[in-house]
Amino acid sequence: MSWANKSIIEEFILLGFSDQPWLEFSLFVVFLTSYIVTIIGNLNIILVSRLDPKLHTPMYFFLTNLSVIDLCYITCTVPQMLVNLHSIRKVISYGGCVVQLFMFLALGATECVLLPVMSFDRFIAICRPLHYSVIMHQRLCLQLASVSWIIGFGNAVWLSILTFQLPRCGHYVIDHFLCEVPALLKLSCVDTTANEAELFFVSVIFHLVPLTLILISYAFIAQAILKIQSAEGRQKAFGTCGSHLIVVSLFYGTAVSMYLLPPSSHSKDPRKMVSLFYGIIAPMLNPLIYTLRNKEVKEAFKRLVKRVFLTKN
Repeated sequence: MSWANKSIIEEFILLGFSDQPWLEFSLFVVFLTSYIVTIIGNLNIILVSRLDPKLHTPMYFFLTNLSVIDLCYITCTVPQMLVNLHSIRKVISYGGCVVQLFMFLALGATECVLLPVMSFDRFIAICRPLHYSVIMHQRLCLQLASVSWIIGFGNAVWLSILTFQLPRCGHYVIDHFLCEVPALLKLSCVDTTANEAELFFVSVIFHLVPLTLILISYAFIAQAILKIQSAEGRQKAFGTCGSHLIVVSLFYGTAVSMYLLPPSSHSKDPRKMVSLFYGIIAPMLNPLIYTLRNKEVKEAFKRLVKRVFLTKN
C-alpha cells in the first residue's frame, strides 16, 4: 500500500477516557447536565438582553455575543462526546473532526478578542462616564464585535489548514476526547516543530496580549473606582467588573495552561482535564456568574417572567 493510500482516513478513533471505563457513566451524566445548564443559562441571557429595553446597552450586547460563543462552543464538542461515552466504537468522521477543530479554534479565538473588548467597554463606562454614550455608540459596538468574529474565524482557517495538510501515514487514533491541534499533530509522520512553534506564537498573540490589555484596563478601572465617593457607587462598579474578571480568570487561566505551559510530569492526562474545564465547565459557569452577581439581569429576568405570565392570563 502506498503512503498516499495510507494517509486517506475516513474516521478517527477518539480514545478519550477509554482507559478508565468505570468513569464513563459518571462523565456522561456530568457532561449532559453541564450541556443542559449551559444551553438554558446562555439562552436566558440572550433572550433577556434582547427582550428587555433596559438591557439594550453595549455591555449586554457584548455579553450576548459571549453567550452565543459559549452556546456554539459547547455544542461543537459535547454531543459527540456524549455519543462516544455511550458507544463501544468511539469514533468521529474525518469531516466531523475538521468541523469540530475549526469551530473549537474559531470560537476560542473570538472569545480571546471579545473579552478585552468587554473590558474596554467597562473602562469607558467607569473612567469616562460622561463620554460613554458618545464613544460606545451602536456602530462602534457592531464593528468591535464583527472584528472579534472575523479575527477568530480567520485564525481558525489558517490553523486548520496547517494542521490537516500534514501527512498522517495511516495514523488515526487520537489520544483525546475531541479533535484538538496538539493531539492531531501527534498523528503526523513528519517533523511538526514548525507547526508547534506557530501554535505557540498564535497562543501568545491570542492569550497573553489580550490578557495584558485587560489587566491594564482594570488597573485604570480600579483607580477610578477608589475615587468614587459613594459606597453604593463603588459596590455597583465592583459588581459589574467583578463578574467579568471572574470570567477572564477562568478563561485565560485554563487557556494559558493548555497552550503555553509545559505538560505536567505528575499527571498522565493533564491536557484532557484542562480541556474539560476550558470547553465544558467554563461555558457553563459564565451565565451563572453573570446572572447570580448581576442585579440588572436578575431584575430583567423577573420582568420577562411576569410579562410571559400576564400574556398567558
